[in-house]
Amino acid sequence: MSAQNTSQPVRIAPSILSADFSILGDEVRAIDAAGADYIHIDVMDGHFVPNLTFGAPVVKSLRKCSKKPFDVHLMITPVDPLIKDFAEAGADIITAHVEAGPHLHRTLQAIKAQGVKAGVSLNPATPVSTIAHVMDLVDLVLIMSVNPGFGGQSFIPVFDKIADVRAMIAAQNRPIDLEVDGGINPQTARQCIEAGADVLVAGTAVFGDGPSGYADNIKALRG
Repeated sequence: MSAQNTSQPVRIAPSILSADFSILGDEVRAIDAAGADYIHIDVMDGHFVPNLTFGAPVVKSLRKCSKKPFDVHLMITPVDPLIKDFAEAGADIITAHVEAGPHLHRTLQAIKAQGVKAGVSLNPATPVSTIAHVMDLVDLVLIMSVNPGFGGQSFIPVFDKIADVRAMIAAQNRPIDLEVDGGINPQTARQCIEAGADVLVAGTAVFGDGPSGYADNIKALRG
């Protein structure tokens, strides 16, 4: 694992899926103050993945709580009809799954048409070849290191996949985030960074100790 990227700093995107939903606005403010770079918002539909989480109205209500980029991960299908809603709610990055629909290129075009950054996500078993012909459209590639749908899962080693995507990004010769989501802790964070990741999504590893631990936990993940 020697594919570490040096063109962009490592950024931490706490997933509010692990926050206290009863005080979600306060939690967003707290991770912002603690040094989060992105606010990662996991949108689940109970169809593409087992659970239900946030809709666009929740994203809109949280927008006033932080000026940090809202990194909205859509684990939904069909995805295209809701892209505009999440963009208008305040998303800065909208990520859709390769597996969520038949026309990935069209989906990414629809995201870009809303004036926000476009991300594409790969489940653990999905090969990187599936995004080879859309790299010109993406601003972020999200590699899942757990199966999507639940927080608190164990990390699936996907280091070769991270390195392969890092090489694909290098060929584009422009800034593209390489994000990893699932089972991230200080140890797996270092391994992902070494493999080429530069954005790390973490839920339990950030929120597990309560607000007094958020800053230290975020710092620990930077390596």
